[in-house]
Amino acid sequence: MTTARVDYRSPRSPAAFAATGTDDRTDASVFRRRQRRRSRLTALAFLAPLVLYLAAFYVYPLYRNLDLSLRDYTVRSFVSGDAPFSGLDNFRTVLHDLTFGPAMRHTMIFTFVSIVFQYVAGLALAGFFNRHFRLAGTLRALFLIPWLLPLIVSASTWSWMLNSESGVINYALHLVGVSPVDWLDSPGWALTSVIIANIWIGIPFNLVILHSGLQNIPGELYEAAALDGASAWQQFRRITFPLLRPVSAITLLLGLVYTLKVFDLIWIMTKGGPGDASSTLATWSYQLGFGTLLPKFGPGAAVGNILILIALVFGLLYIRVQKRQEP
Repeated sequence: MTTARVDYRSPRSPAAFAATGTDDRTDASVFRRRQRRRSRLTALAFLAPLVLYLAAFYVYPLYRNLDLSLRDYTVRSFVSGDAPFSGLDNFRTVLHDLTFGPAMRHTMIFTFVSIVFQYVAGLALAGFFNRHFRLAGTLRALFLIPWLLPLIVSASTWSWMLNSESGVINYALHLVGVSPVDWLDSPGWALTSVIIANIWIGIPFNLVILHSGLQNIPGELYEAAALDGASAWQQFRRITFPLLRPVSAITLLLGLVYTLKVFDLIWIMTKGGPGDASSTLATWSYQLGFGTLLPKFGPGAAVGNILILIALVFGLLYIRVQKRQEP
């Protein structure tokens, strides 16, 4: 019987590297370097589409917006691209404009009130649906409808509902003996109207995120707390809210960034009016750049950059808070 011999010194055999001298060990290191290089090239090949996407749709628009805010653009120079450099003049113009104060104040009120009510309502609904009762999944899916609808549909629906003459809300108020309200045409109610509509649109997002966070909290903690005689409020304050803090932080941050840039809802419902009663930085930026026959591209881009800077500041604050909370 002939026994086949295995050549352990074959260059393809791992045992060969142990049986040979320094040259083979050098070949092994070269082979490993080549493998690492191939892995890096493969990773870069998969990463390249994402980098190109970010460069084309995020980096370049941000660069162009910054360039617009630092130059004195007119319609002619916008087409030809030869606008003179003006430095920070556009930012000075914006900051000294009489519209800046009301727009900034309305932006802060709109953002803060919307986020607070969206979070509170979303958390209450998340706790309600976390009980796993019958038809909970169906009802939770129905609550997602405002989030899934195109924003133009939601804004148009609220405009119709809040119409001072034929809106269903004023009709309901009439049935209970309350005088009709000029929701969209009154300076005192216009901002409140768009805030109500925005809260309704944002509640489903908070519901989904917070509900997923509640499901990750172990049920044994509540059982142990109940055995110790803890009330429902004590369980929420001592268990639910602390363990839900990371999810709450990212929910509030995403809500903040989204609400700061809300434009289409306000524009469809009130166009920032009447006057500037419901104008925000987002609607004012659009009005400067595209809302007149003689657009002011530079100041409009400057307002947009101020919005980006505000969102960036809150994002950095969130990162800092998260690092402090890490063990």
